[in-house]
Formats: sequence, C-alpha cells, structure tokens
Amino acid sequence: MRQNVAESTPRPHSDGMAAPTASPPLLHCTNVHKAYRLGEREVPALRGATLSVDRPGYYAIMGQSGSGKSTLLHLMAALDRPDQGEIWIGAKAVHKLSEREATLFRRREIGVVFQQFNLIPTLTARENVELPGTLAGEGPAGLHSRSTELLARLGLADRAEHRPDALSGGEQQRIAIARALLFSPPVLFADEPTGNLDSASSERLWSLLAEIAREQKMLVLMVTHEPAAAVHCKRVFVLQDGRVKTTIETEGLDAAGVAARYQFVVHQG
Repeated sequence: MRQNVAESTPRPHSDGMAAPTASPPLLHCTNVHKAYRLGEREVPALRGATLSVDRPGYYAIMGQSGSGKSTLLHLMAALDRPDQGEIWIGAKAVHKLSEREATLFRRREIGVVFQQFNLIPTLTARENVELPGTLAGEGPAGLHSRSTELLARLGLADRAEHRPDALSGGEQQRIAIARALLFSPPVLFADEPTGNLDSASSERLWSLLAEIAREQKMLVLMVTHEPAAAVHCKRVFVLQDGRVKTTIETEGLDAAGVAARYQFVVHQG
C-alpha cells in the first residue's frame, strides 16, 4: 500500500536539522512569495502567505480578485514554484521539487481539480478517469476496476462510455474529480471548481467534496469566492493582498453568516 505523505519520514527544518518525531502538518506554507512579469513591471501575487492544516477535512481559501488565492493553490499543487518561502505537504518539500518530480507528485500524491474541467474531448468518461494511470504505465485491468468504482461512487456509472460533449457541466466536473481521486491521494486541491456550474449543480458538488473529505479522511482545499461554498468547509483562510489575513471558523454559520464575517475581515478587520 502506498504510504501517505503525512506518515512519511519527518521533514527537516529549513536550517537542515531534523524535525521533531511528531507527524508534520498535512499542509504547511511559510512566507510564500510569488511575482509575475507584466511588460516592464513586476506584479506581486503573494507577499508572504502562511497557512497550516493539521487534520484532514474540507477547507476553503477565499479572497477578492487579485488576492493571490489561485496562485497559492497552484504553488501548493506544484504547478509553479514560489520565488521565496516553503511549501510542505506532509514530509514533501514541494517548493524544492524538480519539474519531473513535480509531475510525478501531481500524478500520484495529490489530486487537482480546476474550474475548466480539462477533459480530453476524444476520450470517454472512463478513459478520462483512467488517464493518469495510463500515463503511469498501469495495466487496464486494475485501472478499469478503480474507474468503475469511482464512477459509481460519484453517480456516473451509466455515463462511463460517454464523451464529454454528451455530459452536463456537473457531470464533467465529477469526471474530473474521479480522475483526481484515481490514486487515492491524501490531498485534493480544487480551484473554483463550480465556476462554470449553475447553483444547483454547485451545491451538489460542494456537498460531494465535503463527503469525500469526511469518508476518505482526505484534506480537500478549495479556492472559492462563494460564501455558500464555504459553509460546507471546516475553516476558511481569508487571503488579502497576497497574505493570509485571518481564518473563519464556519461551524454554526450559514452563507449569510460567512459572508458577513468575510466582509468584516476584508473591509474592517
């Protein structure tokens, strides 16, 4: 059985000394900076973002447009590298991964779901789900068994042989989630996963992600701007001006309550 990243050897401190024997956080970002070139200008996206998650569960990152939330998610998912700072998933130093290591890390140790479904239009739903395993050189028998189980789990057993253009937006996004879960990763990142869905489909997807986090004891971290989405999460990290300004505990709050606390933090807190 593949070892969970949170159960692997203790990560070193930045000074090279061994960390304490206690298990490291599932996710830890320290003083993360990232800037992009725009013509002659350098535009900072992150200015020292720091956050930590110790336990599995469903969490959200919220922030205004330009706050750096998608940039932070992409760095945590090893889709890009920070200019400064550290990102750890369990004992894995994500900020130090080479391009090849990052590719293998994304393929097997985390799942990533985007607003754009990123399905291959010429492949069936099943083939899209199995694609990471196919690229990894796995045989069809084991892949077929896992994809069948995932498709059934997500209510798509009868859509397995359909191509994306025959599926609704909600169905396509569930296919993307199934693909991200193929290797049972301990961490799933979702970047505005309901941005292209109607409200009913969005609500179903938020509930599904919460259910996946709970039943599979995964860390699911979602970027969103929707207070209604954050209601399903345990905690919301509020990003502003490239930093994590504060967190909101959502227990007992409805969407209006989350929205009110978020607005207070952003405009006054």
